[in-house]
Amino acid sequence: MGTLEGHLLPGVCFFFFSLYYSVRVSLALLREQRLLKTPLPPREKRGHTWWQLVRAEAVVKITISLTGILCELFYPPGVNRLRIVKWEDPQRPFLFSSNWPHITIYSFFLLSGVVDIVSQSCQARQSMKLEQAAEALAFFVLALLMLVHNEHKNALEVRVHILFVVPTFLVSLVLAIEVWVPDQPSLWVLKTWMGLVFSTWMLQLCLVLYVPPSGQPWRPENHEDLAFLPIFFCWHLGLGAGILATVYGICSLWHHRCSSWTEASAAKYQPCPTGYSSEELERLREGVKLQDEAV
Repeated sequence: MGTLEGHLLPGVCFFFFSLYYSVRVSLALLREQRLLKTPLPPREKRGHTWWQLVRAEAVVKITISLTGILCELFYPPGVNRLRIVKWEDPQRPFLFSSNWPHITIYSFFLLSGVVDIVSQSCQARQSMKLEQAAEALAFFVLALLMLVHNEHKNALEVRVHILFVVPTFLVSLVLAIEVWVPDQPSLWVLKTWMGLVFSTWMLQLCLVLYVPPSGQPWRPENHEDLAFLPIFFCWHLGLGAGILATVYGICSLWHHRCSSWTEASAAKYQPCPTGYSSEELERLREGVKLQDEAV
């Protein structure tokens, strides 16, 4: 992850996941759902194909996590970072200390995806709390390793990573609370907002560390450069709120438009009367005959 591509891949994936959750949260609020994620039906009432047994989120988690792990171990081609200790050295030094934290993070998200699949496809009833706990654990590991991921870093990189930890820790904390209290819409909104913030901040991190728009690299020893980092982070708080509000507005328009269409189609459709008695049906037939004669 210590490259532009290594930061760009998780940043883009987290952003689209957060955008997806902002749509889900908006629709859940508009529909007044009790739970953000409705549990799947019992296993015997679902189909037998894998896409009917598991949600796509679990498959996406596993695919992205495996891609990240393989890139950390073998990218660029010809590199092999599977070794942790250099055994031929008498000091037994650890190797690739900047890559194994990222591999560990991806592994916990991989574990979360595996737990989702086991819960949804192997158990008679889906265990929502188990899935939520595994996801919360993955975000706690992400926050912890990013917090201590500052060895051999300059002041600029340290401050960027500390600001990244703030929304990440809040997301992990909300996920942990939702294990016991899953029906609080305010927690849904906070979790999605912080997810948007840390995903856009990770994309900002790519600009700060690797491709500054001005063409001039940031200067870690310059106090003015460091002072603008928390200012930009506050702008990302506003950007995340703006994205969430925009998504909610679009979903609200779509929801009300679909509701009006449903009501209009229901008004046009009138079921055929079947509960009339024979006398009432006879009167209806006579009325139809009189209308035909009048024509």
